[in-house]
Amino acid sequence: MYIQYTMDQLCLPMDLEEDIPENHLVRVVNAAVNRLDDTIFDAAYPGGGRDSYHPKMLTKVIIYAYTQRIYSSRQIAKAVRENIPFMWLAGRQRPDFRTLNRFRSQRMKDVLEMVFTAVLQFLADEKYISFEHYFVDGTKIEANANRYTFVWGKAVSKHKAKLQEKVHALFADIEAAEKQEEQEHRGQDLSELGESAEIDSEKLEQMTQSLESQLLKKPKNKPLKKAVRRLRKDLFPRLLKYEQYQNLLGDRNSFSKTDPDATFMRMKEDHMRNGQLKPGYNVQIGTENQFILAYSLHQRPTDTRCLQPHLEKVRQILGRLPRAVIADAGYGSEENYAYLENEHVKAVVKYGSYHKEKSKAWKEDIGKIENWTYDEAVDTWTCPAGQTLHFRKESKETLESGYEIRKRHYRSQSCVGCPLKERCTKAEGNREVVVSLERLRYQKQARAILQSEEGFTLAVRRMTEPESVFGQLKNNRGFRRFLLRGMEKVTLEVGWLSLAHNLLKQAANDQKRRAAILQ
Repeated sequence: MYIQYTMDQLCLPMDLEEDIPENHLVRVVNAAVNRLDDTIFDAAYPGGGRDSYHPKMLTKVIIYAYTQRIYSSRQIAKAVRENIPFMWLAGRQRPDFRTLNRFRSQRMKDVLEMVFTAVLQFLADEKYISFEHYFVDGTKIEANANRYTFVWGKAVSKHKAKLQEKVHALFADIEAAEKQEEQEHRGQDLSELGESAEIDSEKLEQMTQSLESQLLKKPKNKPLKKAVRRLRKDLFPRLLKYEQYQNLLGDRNSFSKTDPDATFMRMKEDHMRNGQLKPGYNVQIGTENQFILAYSLHQRPTDTRCLQPHLEKVRQILGRLPRAVIADAGYGSEENYAYLENEHVKAVVKYGSYHKEKSKAWKEDIGKIENWTYDEAVDTWTCPAGQTLHFRKESKETLESGYEIRKRHYRSQSCVGCPLKERCTKAEGNREVVVSLERLRYQKQARAILQSEEGFTLAVRRMTEPESVFGQLKNNRGFRRFLLRGMEKVTLEVGWLSLAHNLLKQAANDQKRRAAILQ
């Protein structure tokens, strides 16, 4: 009546591999890691102490865990004890969660990039990727940090300035109360304190010590005693704290107290659905055939300034820059165009007004300099009303990155009585324009590339490249918040994610190839 069932009898086969299908994803992960040279992991194990778990085993387990939406080290350790594919990869060994976490966040910090590069080379050898077209984009991922413990750069500067005023006022009070004694010490400390002098913590410490030495001579001087107490217990610690905050901020405008490397950014996905600022990182990736070719993390919320450091990371990973970079309008700055041109990389990169230029309203707007005529021989602009704008002067703007934009100023001779002036400008007097000729040249080049057959095809393909990868990482695999803290460890997390994604993509492509052969 029933099939015989007993839990007290040994069953065959004993080999776990017999329970894993031939084309299972875990076999792809196993084969890829087995191809790695063992010497890659030497940097992670300097030697000494008891024998360690084999790094290839731990690498397989973590990569496979990331493909299965398992990111917690405790959950990975649990899967190694209970899940057949994990047990097979681990060879029935049972590393605990501390070992797994230490391996992925500490031991592999100097090795993971080499592993990623080696796997990329395997994919290139098997014609999955070619390194020719590089589709770049960025997304913001929330940091593992408290959403409500933040420090703003402007607030720090404001409070520090008020603190400086209080210090100046305090020493002014001391001078008024101790006028006779101050005359004796003017050459030592208070004369160094100008009315608008910036006081740092080191200088304030020296000045406080000077006051303490005076207090030893006159221990009953209550105003001096009160001032020293205030300096030691209030002003000096606060100044030290503000300086530490400014060092952590660097050129950022904010950071999180629980993860100082994270910057507050406005993200599309929000737990309160209202676009609230949250601590996070800007993750930049480059793809080809939806394989991740390189990745980098940035503390800037906008993509524009991330392109150059990201491509330098690409050069470090791949050994060279790709033949063509394809990106959206968020990267279309004069500085980025100049960088790509100097590196001899084809820039299939839109600029901010690329799509607006195609609209009827833009083409009929006589105030837009793009609708005017430029005479390069005499360096003049001619507006739609026929007025000639002559060159007046040149100015330079140096960006935060150090890039210099040369701007040329042009002005018409007379706009009096012009019937088109109201449509041209709201400014009084003659029309004046300020323009970067280099920017216009780069935009003209980009327009020609984007309107060519190859450029149009690549621009359309871009919409299904990095965006699809981000969709798979965030939605399909549910990775919307980092588990680790700090720039170094978070970068490692993105590396593990990228490895897992590439092997998942390889398995999917292999399945399509097999299906095509069977047809």
